[in-house]
Amino acid sequence: MKRMLWAAAFSAAIVMAGCGEKVEDKAATPVDATPAGGMSEADAAAGPSTTPPPPGTPAPAAAGAPEYAVIYPGGEPKGDATPGMSPAGPGGILSFSTDATPDQVVEFYRQRADAAGLKPINSLNSDGARGYSAGDGGDKLLNVVATPVDGGPTDVLLSWTGG
Repeated sequence: MKRMLWAAAFSAAIVMAGCGEKVEDKAATPVDATPAGGMSEADAAAGPSTTPPPPGTPAPAAAGAPEYAVIYPGGEPKGDATPGMSPAGPGGILSFSTDATPDQVVEFYRQRADAAGLKPINSLNSDGARGYSAGDGGDKLLNVVATPVDGGPTDVLLSWTGG
C-alpha cells in the first residue's frame, strides 16, 4: 500500500514538473473532466470503438489517445481510462496490470516515447517500482509508474496529455 501511495505521489509530481509551468498557474486554470475527454460529441455518443487493433499492435489506452499512450501488450485494464481536458489539451489516466516486470514496462514506454519524439523528463527506481516520464516541452506528456505486487502481477499507472 505504501508503494502505491508513493507511486501515485511521484506520478503527480512528474505531471506537475513536466508541464513546465508553475503550479500556482495550473491551480488558477479550471480543468474540464468531461466524459468526452476532448472528443467530438458524435464520437463521445458513439462510445468506444469495438474494432480491435491489428495483431501485434498495442491497443490505445483510450479513444483518441496518442500513439505513445497504449496498453502494454497483454496488459489487463482495471477499468476504463479516465479522460480529461487541461490547458495542455486532452489526456487521460489508465490503471492496468501485467505479468511483465516493471523494467520491461518502463522500457516499452521509453521506446514509444522516443519514437514519438518525446524527450526524457524524469525516472524512478525505488523499492522495485519503476517510473518514467517524457514530453515534448509543449502539450505532449507521457508518465508511467510500474509497481511490483508481492505474489501478483505488476500494477501500472499510465497517464498522458496530447491526445
